[in-house]
Amino acid sequence: MKAVVLASGGLDSTVAAAVARRDGYRLHLLSVDYGQRHRRELDAAGRVAQALAAEDHRIVALDLRAIGGSALTSELAVPKGRSETQRAGGIPATYVPARNTLLLALAVGYAETVGARTVFIGANVIDYSGYPDCRPEFLRAFEAVARLGSKAGVEGRGIEIKAPLIELSKAQIIELGTRLGVPFELTHSCYDPTESGEACGQCDSCLIRLEGFRAAGRTDPARYVRTLSPR
Repeated sequence: MKAVVLASGGLDSTVAAAVARRDGYRLHLLSVDYGQRHRRELDAAGRVAQALAAEDHRIVALDLRAIGGSALTSELAVPKGRSETQRAGGIPATYVPARNTLLLALAVGYAETVGARTVFIGANVIDYSGYPDCRPEFLRAFEAVARLGSKAGVEGRGIEIKAPLIELSKAQIIELGTRLGVPFELTHSCYDPTESGEACGQCDSCLIRLEGFRAAGRTDPARYVRTLSPR
């Protein structure tokens, strides 16, 4: 069996890839250079692909800076030091308009090319920072779109969208990854790292990651320039 895994280089997508490998899939990792603030996560995705013995790792360029509208694809400031309550209050500036719609479309196209019938994504509805394109209902709707709009779907084979982490807390994701031998030290989660690659320790992604490792009773191997306890 072959599976395409959307690989950002972050913690969740890496654990999702490890789940696919555990379940017997041959891994075809797909990363997207969409004009994000830095390339650290793309470099991390390459390291993860090697560590998980992926059969292939493709990087597709898609410049979403032409659209903007996000702190990750424009000069908008990345929110820092937000509490859990603040993070739960609406969609943050780091939301990238239509990102998962576009990434999943590319993954389905790649799946058709390599003959895979499954796409894995590390979406999570609990620690998802309010992103609407990480919800189960969105993923099911996209699966229906892929069935209607692909050769595989028209021929009755379809392409399944799997989100094995969708209802897990960050601590549970870390515990699952630990059991599967995930190399967390190779992953990158920070939205706004330093030029030397250290995580800021203050953006939403860093805070959620740090809180997850603490809740799991484990030490985060990522390098941080400093950490900030949420207010």
